Amino acid sequence: MQIIPIHIEKEIEPSDDLSKLILNSSKLNDGDILVVAQKIISKQEERIVDLSIIKPTLLAEGISAQYQKDPRIIELILSETKRIVRIKNGIIIVETHNGFVCANAGIDESNVKEGYATLLPINSDVSAKKIRNDILKQTNKNIAVIVSDTFGRPFRMGQTNCAIGVSGLNPILDYTGTLDSFENILRVTAIAIADELSAAAELVMGKILKCPAVIIRDYPFDMEEHTISGLLRSEDEDLFR
Repeated sequence: MQIIPIHIEKEIEPSDDLSKLILNSSKLNDGDILVVAQKIISKQEERIVDLSIIKPTLLAEGISAQYQKDPRIIELILSETKRIVRIKNGIIIVETHNGFVCANAGIDESNVKEGYATLLPINSDVSAKKIRNDILKQTNKNIAVIVSDTFGRPFRMGQTNCAIGVSGLNPILDYTGTLDSFENILRVTAIAIADELSAAAELVMGKILKCPAVIIRDYPFDMEEHTISGLLRSEDEDLFR
């Protein structure tokens, strides 16, 4: 399996065509998997906010005062949140409107101008499908696309890249019903391959390398249309919410 970096030097703007920028910097083959960082999609989709225009509510001001955080960021977090899961030691874990459980609703002030913050795409599956379709139209190459972002994990230190949107592949590789090497029937083994591919991509992307996308080549998978919902654990199966 190969992981091939795609370097894009320019600052992404809403007028940019992401598929063209990617194609200008790389050569895609049929069956490739394109992993694209959420940040450039959010910038292109105008999911970037000038903090100077944010007017915090009383609730945001109260949380801000208690945890010494910027009330404008708190207001953005609340606007992107379906519900607050937990607040402790200044860390705000929420469930977003899209069903992601993550810190700060995915709002990020890195790799943007001072005084600005980025929000997650409104629907990363739609974003992934648009890039996939645009590349198919321009090159006749049938690929899969994963939109990735960096999430923390509840029982592990550090962060890792996870998939927040997919098009063209099943995010889960389900072994249920197959036999292991001792001919035992596997009952619950389902591998989150979209997350694993996103984590592998992060090894090449980095955070300061101007590499917001990578090509994963020679990874075998079935080209199918799915959504990221297959990776989201339902609340009735979640032991920690």
